[in-house]
Amino acid sequence: MAKPLVVVIPHQLGRAEARRRLENGIGQAKEMLQKAGLSMADATWSGDRLSFLVGAMNQKVDGDIDVEDDVVRVEVRMPLLLSLFAHKVQQIVSQNGAKLLTKQ
Repeated sequence: MAKPLVVVIPHQLGRAEARRRLENGIGQAKEMLQKAGLSMADATWSGDRLSFLVGAMNQKVDGDIDVEDDVVRVEVRMPLLLSLFAHKVQQIVSQNGAKLLTKQ
């Protein structure tokens, strides 16, 4: 198992609004993953933590999204084979997370 990928996304929404936006964005994320040939299963909330499991290239990637008052912390644990894509995953999570959590 490779070292976990961690992305911290700052926001100014407060914990409740950030969580609401993430809850609403999960459906879009699942659709985007399906279009890329990936599947998301077991996305479950426990308090302010969303745990998820994604299938990719016959591999499993799991992680957690922790919602805090001023940041959202995303931790993704991927097998060594998929860690080759860690930089791209980090870019996508950072960009899309920032869009989702920007005040409008």
